[in-house]
Amino acid sequence: MLHLYNTLTRRKEPFEPLNPGEAGMYACGPTVYDYAHIGNMRAFLFADILRRVLAYNGFHTRLIMNITDVGHLVGDGDDGEDKMLVALRREGKTAYEIAEAYTTAFMEDIARLNILPADEYPRATQHIKEQKEMIAQIERNGFTYSTSDGVYFDTAKLADYGALSGQKPEEKKAGARVEMKEKRNATDFALWKFSPEGAKREMEWESPWGTGFPGWHLECSAMSRAYLGFPFDIHTGGVDHIPVHHENEIAQSVGCCGVNEARFWMHSEFLTMDGGKMSKSLGNLYTLRDVIAEGCEPLAFRYLTLVAHYRTKLNFTWDALRGAQHALWRLQETAREWDAPNIGCAAYEERFLSALNDDVNTPQALAVVWEMVDDAALPSAGKAQSLLKFDAVLGLGLDAFVAKPCSVPEEVRALIVKREEARMQNDWDASDRLRREIEAEGFLVEDTEQGSRVKIKHP
Repeated sequence: MLHLYNTLTRRKEPFEPLNPGEAGMYACGPTVYDYAHIGNMRAFLFADILRRVLAYNGFHTRLIMNITDVGHLVGDGDDGEDKMLVALRREGKTAYEIAEAYTTAFMEDIARLNILPADEYPRATQHIKEQKEMIAQIERNGFTYSTSDGVYFDTAKLADYGALSGQKPEEKKAGARVEMKEKRNATDFALWKFSPEGAKREMEWESPWGTGFPGWHLECSAMSRAYLGFPFDIHTGGVDHIPVHHENEIAQSVGCCGVNEARFWMHSEFLTMDGGKMSKSLGNLYTLRDVIAEGCEPLAFRYLTLVAHYRTKLNFTWDALRGAQHALWRLQETAREWDAPNIGCAAYEERFLSALNDDVNTPQALAVVWEMVDDAALPSAGKAQSLLKFDAVLGLGLDAFVAKPCSVPEEVRALIVKREEARMQNDWDASDRLRREIEAEGFLVEDTEQGSRVKIKHP
C-alpha cells in the first residue's frame, strides 16, 4: 500500500483518498516575474513524480498548479514590493507582458523536463472574484481586522495556528516595520493590500475594503477551493513554504470553511549549491538554460533529482550533473541494444513498486532499475518491458531508446563497411584512421564477436 509522509502529522501514513480511485492534488506553482531556477524546478519535479506514483498505483489524479502573477511581495512577511512590479521596472514592460513571457518560459522548461502538464493552471489575476469572496467569508467568521495598510488575518483567533510548522507564534519571525506598527500579532498576514494613496498600481482592483490587490497566500486557498473543493487529498510545495505560506493557507481555509484544505501536506527539501545556499546575491542561481549551455540535457537534471529522496537536501554541482548525464546516456545506450519488449521481470517490478510506495523513495527505485539493467541472467526483452513500465514514473523519455538502435547516416555506414574491409585485410592503420573519421561524425564503433556495433559518441 502507498505510504506518504505527511508534514502536518510528521509521520508516514497510508494514502487513502477521499474518493476511491481518485486523488485531488494541488501544487504551488511559479511566480512569473523571472525564469524559474533549478531549485524551484526540484519542487515541480517532485510534484510530477508524486503524481506519476499515484497513477502507477491506479489512482486517477487531478492536478492543479497555480500561476502567481500578482501579489507575491519581495518578503514573505507582507513587506517590500510586488515582485511583478519590480520586474516591470527592470524590463520596461507591463506587468501583464512580464507574466505572459515568463509563464511561456515556465511551460517550455517543464516540457523539457518531461513534467506532465497539470489539469489546470489558474492564474491569480483571473481569480480575483474568488479571492474577494473568500475574504468576505473569513470576515463574516470574525477572523479579520483592517489597518491603514490592508485587511489582515488575526492569527490569535485560531487555536492551532502553527500546527504545520510546529512553531509557536512567538517563535515565528515578526513582520516588517509598517506591520509592526498596526498589526495585532507578528504572525498576522495580509488578505488584501491597499494601493498606496495618491498612486495607481498597474495591477489593482476595487473591493469592499478599498482599492488594492490580494495577499500572496490567498490565491492558493481560493483557487484550490474553486478547482478541487475542501478538503482535497494532497498539497505540495517546497520546505520554504511550510512556516509562512502554507501555514497561512491553512489558516485561511479554516477561517473561511472551518476545515484544513488538504489531508496530506508534502514538501520537497532544498537544492543547495556546492553545499551552501542558493541566492541571487551570491550569483549561484541557475536556470535550465544554464544547464543546457553547460552541454547537459534537461533530463540529466531530472535524473539527478531522482538520486536523492525528496525529503533530503540535494547538493548541486556541475560535476554531479555531468555524472547524472553520463548515467542517463549509459541507460539509454544499454537499452538500445535490447530485444523488443516482452513479458517483464516480475520480481524487479515488485521491488520497484515497494520502493515507490515507501514515501516515494526514488533513490531505492533507481537502484532497483540499475540492478535489473545489469542482471545478465535476464532476457533483454523482459528488461525492456519492465524498464518502459518503470519510466512511466521516472519520466526519463526512455521509450525513444528501448530496443531502438541509433540511426546511422549512410555516409557513416559506408565508413563502417570500409573499416570492416580494412580489418579483414589486417590493415590496422586504415582501420584506426576510419575509426577516427567515424568518431568525428559523432559515432563510436565497437568490435564484438557478432561484428561491429555502433553507438552515439557522447562528450
